Amino acid sequence: MSSVMEREAEYARDGYTYADYLEWDENLRAEIIDGELFALAAPDLEHQRIIRQLLLALGNFLKGKPCEVFAAPVSVRLNPAQDNGDKTVLEPDIVVVCDPAKLDKRGVNGAPDLVIEVLSPSTARHDKLVKFHKYRAAGVREYWLVDPDAQIVQVCILTDGWYKISAYGETDSTDGTILPVSVLPGCKIDLKDISRRTTSSPSPF
Repeated sequence: MSSVMEREAEYARDGYTYADYLEWDENLRAEIIDGELFALAAPDLEHQRIIRQLLLALGNFLKGKPCEVFAAPVSVRLNPAQDNGDKTVLEPDIVVVCDPAKLDKRGVNGAPDLVIEVLSPSTARHDKLVKFHKYRAAGVREYWLVDPDAQIVQVCILTDGWYKISAYGETDSTDGTILPVSVLPGCKIDLKDISRRTTSSPSPF
C-alpha cells in the first residue's frame, strides 16, 4: 500500500483522486475534497454514542424497507467518474441510500438520500461550510448537522436546489426534540434518546 505522505509531493499539482484513495491502506481514515487530502481524527466517545443511537433508530425503522443506512467509515463519491478521476471522496458519519444502484462493495456512488454529520472541533468548519455546499450541489435531499455542544440539530431539506434549514433541540429557538426524517415518511427520532448513557451523566440533548 502506498504511503500518503510519500506521495504528497507528486500530487501537489493535480490533487488526489478516487483512484489514489483506492490504493491507500484501508485503516487510513481521510477525505478528499477538490483534490486536497484531509485526515480524519478518531471521534470521541460522545460522538460515537450519538452515531450509535441514530444508527439504531434509523436501522430499526428501515427493517424490511428498500433503503439502507451505513455508518462511517463509508466512502461517498458524490460525482463518480468512470476513470476514478473524481477529486472529492467523503466519509460522512451516517448515510441513508434508497437506490441500490448507487452501492458497490467500496461505498456509495452518487448522492445519498440522507447525510448526517456529528460536529466536532476538528470537523465543524468543513461540515458547516465546505461539505454543506458539496452535498447541496450534488443533490443530497436531506442533511443533518448534529451539534452536541449547542444541543441542536440543524436539518437541511433540499428545496428547488437550495437547502431550507430548520433547527431542533430543547431551546426556545428550535422546533422541539421530535425530529421527522423528511426522506423517510413516518420516521421520527426523539433527540432525547440519541445519547442515552449507562451512567447518570446527562444527555447533550
